[in-house]
Amino acid sequence: MDTNIEFSIATLTDISGILSLQEKYLVTNLTTEQKKNGFVTTPFTTEQLTDIINQTGLFTAKDDNTIIAYAFAGSWQYFSQWPIFNAMTERFPLLSFRDFTITTENSFQYGPVCIDEKYRGSGLLNTLFELMRITLLKRYPLSITFINKINPRSLKAHVEKLNWTVIDEFEFNNNNYYMLAFDMKESVLNKA
Repeated sequence: MDTNIEFSIATLTDISGILSLQEKYLVTNLTTEQKKNGFVTTPFTTEQLTDIINQTGLFTAKDDNTIIAYAFAGSWQYFSQWPIFNAMTERFPLLSFRDFTITTENSFQYGPVCIDEKYRGSGLLNTLFELMRITLLKRYPLSITFINKINPRSLKAHVEKLNWTVIDEFEFNNNNYYMLAFDMKESVLNKA
């Protein structure tokens, strides 16, 4: 990985760069062929980005001051503004992961994560994830996320590179998803 890449907790000055990267990989902006390389599904607004930044829930990677990757991590309260996340939390009583009882208090929603195509496969995901993990471990022992079944690249990256565990499959709005869990005590830097 390029040693000039800077990893940091996002600030308000990062919003325009985050929006540019989001626009480039938003599922609705991609062809069927382009979607095979991964995509993000949630279009965040400037106001939503401001809120998550103020909650220390957005992490970035920059190359020469250009945002090349971002990762979200927020409370279920923050993510409740999108119906899919409410559908996920309703399933928590049915699920198990290791010794955890999964609740909205002991877990948070991780994602979306977006990495510019030129930097994928470089180990950048692990370093960005590790910054997020260390920052949020103080508040949460558990992270939960979902991955659309038509996004196998993302599933492979999270299961193989970061050691996430698939704990559920669900349908929402005519799409099929995996739900995954991650123990926040586990470092991912040795997983690359």
